[in-house]
Amino acid sequence: MFQLPIAEMIEIFGNDKKRIDHAVKVYGYASAISELESLDPETGEIIAITAILHDIGIKECERKFNTSAWKCQETEGPPMARDILRKLQVSEDIIERVCFIIGHHHSFEYIDGMDFQVLIEADFIVNATEKDLDKNTAMDFVDRYFKTASGKKIIETMY
Repeated sequence: MFQLPIAEMIEIFGNDKKRIDHAVKVYGYASAISELESLDPETGEIIAITAILHDIGIKECERKFNTSAWKCQETEGPPMARDILRKLQVSEDIIERVCFIIGHHHSFEYIDGMDFQVLIEADFIVNATEKDLDKNTAMDFVDRYFKTASGKKIIETMY
């Protein structure tokens, strides 16, 4: 069994309720997709951790560079995630995979496994609802980037 870094994520985001809520929702959808796709436990662990920490670099980007731009998140997030996960004594193999995904989670050409795929789909589902995307825009993204039957079914049901 592993300890999820939820408390650490909440501590870093502090009173930023929107970002805490976003991370928890991505975790929820990612967990649902992972379970519905019957993924193995280690992949599920990577997905859960990554979902919680995928945007962890935002506060550091805002502090250092006054931006929350995606490229900055991909740079600042992995070192922060690595520190958190080492304190939680997560295995180095899992830490490296989580950091790779966080470091590329806006760069879809790097998707190279179900763990990464599920994170992208869950994050998009949450972003689509938070931004109230219209059906055509959402479905265009789904057609281009979604691969899991469960992720497709969830968002198609919502739209």
